Amino acid sequence: MDKEGLYKKMSASVLEGDTDVLLAAINSVINEADPLELVQDGMMPGLKNVGDLFGKGDVFLPELLMAAETFQEGMKIIEPKLAMSGKKLEKLGKVVFGTVLTDVHEIGKNVVITLMKTRGFDVVDLGANVSTTGFVEKAEAAEADVIAMSALMTTTMTYQKDIIDYLKEKGLRDNYIALVGGGPVNEEWAEEIGADGTSDSAVGAVEIAERLIANRKRGN
Repeated sequence: MDKEGLYKKMSASVLEGDTDVLLAAINSVINEADPLELVQDGMMPGLKNVGDLFGKGDVFLPELLMAAETFQEGMKIIEPKLAMSGKKLEKLGKVVFGTVLTDVHEIGKNVVITLMKTRGFDVVDLGANVSTTGFVEKAEAAEADVIAMSALMTTTMTYQKDIIDYLKEKGLRDNYIALVGGGPVNEEWAEEIGADGTSDSAVGAVEIAERLIANRKRGN
């Protein structure tokens, strides 16, 4: 199979969530192929495609999660070769993403994280019940571009404000794009607490992150 045919097969297998086909394709060329090309030209187009289809409502959450899992299984084979080659994947930006203190809801956060990965973000999942200092310390350690905070209850929304206030107190606010989200969160709340954006949908959240990252890189 030629290179173009191989990459199309890999892309389709990610889109379809067919791990067996993807791994067979990778293993057939892993010792000869450029590992960076396998990811960027082989797997990523399929992952981006399923993210786009999810955004349009043409596929649903189970298909999105299957595609993401298939992609991750492929990365397990390619990452060691990538490390040996010294090459790095180009990432749109780095995000630390968690659910705030005393809130244990993660489903919405996890959907947004999956979509962010399909668009090329490097995401550090902090999990749930993350403290104010935990968010900031992880963001500093990861050299993140974005801090994303999820709150699914009105009683936990105030912790989003605490995180932004803490960033200001430490003189770090300008270092990060601060995004907030969750069922009770709206644009008025985001503006009130000084966040950079929010959205009532997973797709919208990713689009906001993309736009703000692009603006930052342009120096706007």
